Amino acid sequence: MRINHIMQFTEHHRYYIFRDFSLSSLDYKMLSLIYQPMVGAFAVSLYQQLYHGIADGRSGYSELEPQRKLFLGLGLEMNEKSRKFIIEQTSKLEAVGLLQTSRLGVPEQGDVIYEYELSQPLSPAEFFRNMHLAMLLRDKVGKYAVISLRESFGANEPDELAQAQLTKENISVPFYELFKLNMQSFDSELEQALTEVAPTRQATVRPELASAGIPYGEIILRFPRNSSNRSYVERLRNNPEGLAQVNYVAYKYNLSVVHVCRLLDEDGIFGHNGEIEMDALQLRANQLYRQDKKREGEQQRKLANTPVHDNEPEEQEEEEEFEVLEQHYLPVPNQLLGRCDVQQYNMLMRNEPHTKYLKRFFPGAIPDWIENVFERIDLNYRLATPVINVLIHYVLGANDAGRVTKTFIDAVASNMLMKGIDTFEKAVHYVRDQAGLEQDKQKRKEAANAVGSGNYNGGRNGTRAGGARSGISRKPSIPIVAEVQSTASVSADEMEELRKLARKLDGKS
Repeated sequence: MRINHIMQFTEHHRYYIFRDFSLSSLDYKMLSLIYQPMVGAFAVSLYQQLYHGIADGRSGYSELEPQRKLFLGLGLEMNEKSRKFIIEQTSKLEAVGLLQTSRLGVPEQGDVIYEYELSQPLSPAEFFRNMHLAMLLRDKVGKYAVISLRESFGANEPDELAQAQLTKENISVPFYELFKLNMQSFDSELEQALTEVAPTRQATVRPELASAGIPYGEIILRFPRNSSNRSYVERLRNNPEGLAQVNYVAYKYNLSVVHVCRLLDEDGIFGHNGEIEMDALQLRANQLYRQDKKREGEQQRKLANTPVHDNEPEEQEEEEEFEVLEQHYLPVPNQLLGRCDVQQYNMLMRNEPHTKYLKRFFPGAIPDWIENVFERIDLNYRLATPVINVLIHYVLGANDAGRVTKTFIDAVASNMLMKGIDTFEKAVHYVRDQAGLEQDKQKRKEAANAVGSGNYNGGRNGTRAGGARSGISRKPSIPIVAEVQSTASVSADEMEELRKLARKLDGKS
């Protein structure tokens, strides 16, 4: 607990407790034999007092109470010495990951409230995987005591099984093979009611991200000691969510632990409060991914004419985290027929990062312009990963060359963004609606072509021909002045009279 002035932490300040777990007998044994030698009996007593601030059998928040209750429950006096002592004990609990303390400001009252968020003790396997905790326990009780404690928490398998070489086959029955849910009678009222009565704090029930499996110990072991970000990286040991985000980025862009340490050492990766800036981390991870891809392409071109064959095993898929209901299944594209069934395909589309899902549509390297388009959609448009995968299915899975253009892909992504498509289910409905609109448009076009063709042929063969047969012309009849020819010649007397008349008119008579 970081307190700048001792008067900022007194017995008059109010506090509340939050926990979302209950302690088991194994947890109590861990507190007694593992954590107590590291932090001391008084710190463990403080932890248990905070734990019992919420009634047994329940989880969530406690009532707001003055910290005087903590002082009296621990047998401490209301003075400066006791305040410093509690600050020291809470700091020990925070350092080993059992407690997180926060200070909440109340502007209207000019006061602060302290929040004590308890964390469940690690299981024996998790504890001894964290080398910094195991090393601290060794410094407190000795190496041989640590080995003895580790053995006391485990039960060995029978010797008959340990010495035998047996083949293991998973014969468990999955959920959807045994149970069939009625998709037509979806109860929206029940879903709304469960959402309303759920606790407001859902930090621990978030679905786990796909992970590269890089533990905190490997990161801190390779991270530079003189780096300005060293203190931020050290906080990841008590921040499983932040470590999970780092591992997800590493899994998404195929980064090694060396690359992860290099990224975390750069400026701008951590905010002023020590939180990871995911946008900056993903952007720079993508740059590393593109550089590695470019180098791999150059190496493949150099080795293209060599007889060396790559016999590396196929990369194993990570365990899926999200189920896809049958009513949201999309058909398997022709490119992937025979490689997976409809359930497997939809699970991949729902859970895989778009960088890995996109590779399945290409036998070799992905064209750069296609990868650039979807990277821009991911980093700039910030569409959800399942939505991007559905977009890839809609564009590349239809075997329509007219769709595979920058303009079309960008237009569909923009339309999804404007309509608020942010989940896999919404994206599936969007794709189905678009397919229905395209079918209707094609039917109207075919009907219009049929009607237009009939009118044209009827006009040529019916109207004009009928007019010719009936003798009626479609052109208007215009009268023409006929040339009048004289039927008799002029006599000599008449000619002489005409000459006289002409001379008379000319004034010559």
